[in-house]
Amino acid sequence: MAAPLAIVVVNFASTGLLRQHLVKTATDVRPDHVVVVDNWSSRAELDHVGQLARRQGWDLVAAESNLGFGGGVNLGVQRALQLGAEDILLLNPDASISAESVRILQERASTERDAVFSPLVLDSDGKVWFDGADVYLSDGVTRSVRKRFERPGEVRWEWLSGACLLVTDAAWRMSGGFDEDYFLYWEDVDFSRRIVGAGGSLYVVPEATAIHDEGGTQRVGAPQRAKSEGYYYYNIRNRLLFAAKHLDTDDARRWRRGAWASAREVLLRGGRRQFLRPWKPLRAAFRGVRDGRGYSVPEAVRRRQGAMDD
Repeated sequence: MAAPLAIVVVNFASTGLLRQHLVKTATDVRPDHVVVVDNWSSRAELDHVGQLARRQGWDLVAAESNLGFGGGVNLGVQRALQLGAEDILLLNPDASISAESVRILQERASTERDAVFSPLVLDSDGKVWFDGADVYLSDGVTRSVRKRFERPGEVRWEWLSGACLLVTDAAWRMSGGFDEDYFLYWEDVDFSRRIVGAGGSLYVVPEATAIHDEGGTQRVGAPQRAKSEGYYYYNIRNRLLFAAKHLDTDDARRWRRGAWASAREVLLRGGRRQFLRPWKPLRAAFRGVRDGRGYSVPEAVRRRQGAMDD
């Protein structure tokens, strides 16, 4: 018998996406609980998501402020565990998954309780969006596992996307949950690293598939590819925050030296047309690099120094 399952979704001004994706997923999967955390955006949005949750029988947790993705996930998982869930499916508002794929993930989780599992994630066109990823310690570049041939022999850490992730109660507790310092982006890279550091494992299960409508919560407006200022700022800042938390001094310095090159790569994800009016993306990049560089001494080094002092 499968462990009690809760689906946890963090909502931020995206009730329309919940109607489109979560209603379909919950109807098919029929989990024991659906927990929706509303990160505060407006009274109207809270009313809308509250009405939807009541109609669908979901458990709504209303945050008093916008806690960010990690803070919202932590609040939702806390509620799911209180309700008796032992398997927690973290799902983006713009993602969906079938009952059969969830069954496959839970079957794997039943034999490895100290692990986290991702399905193969496809975009709405059926192309592979996520099948495992690496972050390279030399420069902080993140790439799909399919591109390992481009950087043979380099030191890398694997990570799983938080867009759709099955986490056991044991793995959640051993990791300590999501680090709320990130607010948005890179918290899944950090979470993956702490799972491995605590002795757990990360798996992509290709027999299970999910669909992710990429950028549904961050696209400025179709058909543009431009992203929000928040997307640019947190992706740029949090790369350096991750370095401060996990790397030694030499690696962290290399990431800092490459901050502007990395920022350019992030900005180009939004296409070149946005640079016809470049103020907002460039402002986000400047703030991201400035604030990221403020994390000067790697936390891993401080922890080692503290241990030696003890």
